[in-house]
Amino acid sequence: MKNRWNFLLMVASVAALTLSACKPKTDAVNETETEFQVMTEQFADIQILRYRIPGWDSLTLQQKELAYYLSRAALAGRDMIWDQNYRYNLLIRKTLEEIVTHYEGARSGDQWEAFMTYTKRVWFSNGIHHHYSTRKIEPGFDATYLSALMKGSQKASFPKIQGRVNNAPELLAFLTPILFDPAVDAKRVNQESGVDLVVSSANNFYRDVTQAEVEDFYASSRKTSEARPVWHGLNSRLVKEQGRITEKVWKSGGLYGSAIDSVLFWLEKARAVAENPAQGKALSLLCTYYRTGDLKVWDEYNIAWLADTSSVVDVVNGFIEVYGDPLGMRASYESVVSIRDPEATRRIKAIGDQAQWFEDHCPILPEHRKAEVTGISAKVITVVQEGGDASPSTPIGINLPNSDWIRKEHGSKSVSLGNIVYAYDEVASKGSAINEFAWDQAEIDRAKQYGALAGALHTDLHEVIGHASGQLNPGIGTPKETLKQYASTLEEARADLVALYFIMDPYLIELGVMESLETGKAEYDGYIRNGLMQQLRRLEPNEHLEESHMRNRQLIAAWAFEKGAAEKVIERRTRNGKTFFVVNDYDKLRVLFGELLREIQRIKSEGDFKAGAQLVEQYGVKVDQKLVEEVRQRYARLGSRAYSGFIQPKLVAEYDNQGKIRDVKVEYPNDFTEQMLDYGRNHAHLPVVND
Repeated sequence: MKNRWNFLLMVASVAALTLSACKPKTDAVNETETEFQVMTEQFADIQILRYRIPGWDSLTLQQKELAYYLSRAALAGRDMIWDQNYRYNLLIRKTLEEIVTHYEGARSGDQWEAFMTYTKRVWFSNGIHHHYSTRKIEPGFDATYLSALMKGSQKASFPKIQGRVNNAPELLAFLTPILFDPAVDAKRVNQESGVDLVVSSANNFYRDVTQAEVEDFYASSRKTSEARPVWHGLNSRLVKEQGRITEKVWKSGGLYGSAIDSVLFWLEKARAVAENPAQGKALSLLCTYYRTGDLKVWDEYNIAWLADTSSVVDVVNGFIEVYGDPLGMRASYESVVSIRDPEATRRIKAIGDQAQWFEDHCPILPEHRKAEVTGISAKVITVVQEGGDASPSTPIGINLPNSDWIRKEHGSKSVSLGNIVYAYDEVASKGSAINEFAWDQAEIDRAKQYGALAGALHTDLHEVIGHASGQLNPGIGTPKETLKQYASTLEEARADLVALYFIMDPYLIELGVMESLETGKAEYDGYIRNGLMQQLRRLEPNEHLEESHMRNRQLIAAWAFEKGAAEKVIERRTRNGKTFFVVNDYDKLRVLFGELLREIQRIKSEGDFKAGAQLVEQYGVKVDQKLVEEVRQRYARLGSRAYSGFIQPKLVAEYDNQGKIRDVKVEYPNDFTEQMLDYGRNHAHLPVVND
């Protein structure tokens, strides 16, 4: 599970108070610390940032070589996320890149700027649908201008589809409805109630099947008595061919085989320089999984990966998160390569070491608590490379694996992405949203003094304790089977509620991870502001919430607002025509969070689809459109962007006369367009259409 909290909405950042170890020290880099520019550009609703890799020069040559190979493996799988997101994304990307590279006409004026903005938005979203709302991105120019761009790119090698698209005019005709008709493949992930979620979603996880057919297909394979079930559907496309429904597995020799073979090439090199036998075993199993597509091997890999807690260099690589599938079954490709930050790990480790205490004191029903919490591993990492679904938009916290039975028997790894948080901080510290949306100076002062640590602790508790807590009742299927399209929202809400409940517990003061309950109050202030108001900046007029994290935050805040209304636990106030949400009673709000946590854990443990669906639909979907417009106007005056993402550092291997790596240097590119073109030239391993 990922935590994708938007730092532009935070009061201050985690890093300023708690992640000072992420500041660069003596590394040899292209720019000095004072010269290094985190922000590179802004377009549409996006700002492009950069991050650094502190501690790189302290690695051994073996560790650098390992990280280099893993970073190449991460990039080698990039095409897969594009194709997973939409059937024709790679065709469109190649077309756009050919124009950007070869267009000989005027590269100025409103239409050219609109074209470049659209192209960069497509790069940022790994496809033509918005990375967060999943709605199709409007180009801002018309088909006539696209035709002129293609005609003006005489040296371009435009892509073809055998038997369907054989030249540039045919390509233009093929792309015109896809790009310019808003009704064609309008949403990548549709979560609206009352519709066929598979048929109405434009992602490439399914082909010619209905939601009912998908559910029936997997219902026949699920055994409720199976104690260690594989995650059916995780690594395949489900298709109907000649009336027969079958899985096309993503593996070497199967679907996406050419990209997976490239990933395997670099993973094998990484395995040869593994830091220790435990890491070598895990990488070997990962390679076997990619070769076979065997989901039992995937489980074996995850268990081996959990057992490796001593390596400095670590990697997440695979088909991981299921947010891109409206049914929560199929996972998107992603990779995060990292190195351990031992100094910053102390706080998160202090929490992880007390996982059993948190489980025993969690306000859920006793039968839903784990009698013994095992294998909790927590650390702060320094990101070296992100790929697939983790780039350019990135999480700030990760807790894996997602399998409930593996979590119960073998534990989980929780990480906070330290240098990513630090980069966000560099930008967020210059913002003024807190002054705009906080009710009074006391709230502002509390946020500035305690908000950074509050955000860090929330992420730690969410990832380390929240996702790892609780258990299913015997004989109950996995949440993706029982809670279906609501599973992701309810799981994120459950983990958030664990964090919110315990961040106001004096035990955190005893642990030494915070000094005052004012930290918890700052988190309550910020969470309610964001859940009920500030996150609405991401919506277009007349939109409602569909993204799982946004739904979960509003669900919690709106439920608590309603249940505490009689006692004005949370109060809606207005001043000078502006809306504010103010927490009046933090202790009572904590009680409400505990009550909601108990109910959502019950829903998960019992597989109560009806109750889960009602909770999400009643509190997590519909929004006040007048409030949406107000929030959008207030943010417009601040001049900030709703989303951030990153240009990735570039690892450059230096070889000796024998062809062996003698060093690996880090470069920090500062041009988003150039990096995207470079990736398209050097890390593209799939055909433009993969049917």
